[in-house]
Amino acid sequence: MSELFKTIRENLSFVGVCLLVFAALLIIALLFERFVMRGSRRKLGAAKTVSFVAMFSAVAAVLQLFELPLFFAPSFYKLDLSELPVLICSFYLGPVSGVVCELVKNMLKLLLKGTTTMFVGDFANFAVGCSFVLPASMIYHCIKTKKGAIAAMAVGTIALTVFGSLFNAWYLLPKFAEMYGMPLEAIVAMGTQVNGAITSVWTLVAFAVVPFNLLKGAVVSVLTFLLYKRIERLILSRSA
Repeated sequence: MSELFKTIRENLSFVGVCLLVFAALLIIALLFERFVMRGSRRKLGAAKTVSFVAMFSAVAAVLQLFELPLFFAPSFYKLDLSELPVLICSFYLGPVSGVVCELVKNMLKLLLKGTTTMFVGDFANFAVGCSFVLPASMIYHCIKTKKGAIAAMAVGTIALTVFGSLFNAWYLLPKFAEMYGMPLEAIVAMGTQVNGAITSVWTLVAFAVVPFNLLKGAVVSVLTFLLYKRIERLILSRSA
């Protein structure tokens, strides 16, 4: 019975952290739109905004199903391009829509594929994805130029790398081990099989998580830079 209560307590604690992180990100985005964007916010009706967020979320969820393994990281780190539609959504509609799109994307992915990581990986995808999308969209909505977009995505990539790496080391990897009931050393050992220099959580982060996040941020940024204006013109022509 004590083990059951312990499991319930751990699961409730995890759910609580998920809700707090979502609430904090949403509040930051709401405050930015309320006090910084103000008159520059794109004026769309509620129905159009919801439909656009749903469309971008659906595309992102499908892209999330296609994952590429990376030679320098253990098998549970796989590259996908699901942040591309989310970033475009946040550039077009604002950071609040970006955070909501990130959430809906992961919920749709769970419906389509389920979870193989006891929801820890799905929460990681949401939180770390927002660490990229949120600062990038906030900067872009302050400086809507090509240089502003490049700076926004560069800062977003740095934020993704720093936050994603620290969050993995301090919370996600230990939580993954806890939820799976396996020692943290076993997760590190999976990294060691790929790269002999990985011998601890921090070397796993340094040699696998950091390059993974840098690569993901860079690829999504380049694709967004090439596609955003074309997609924006297409949306505007359809909305006219």
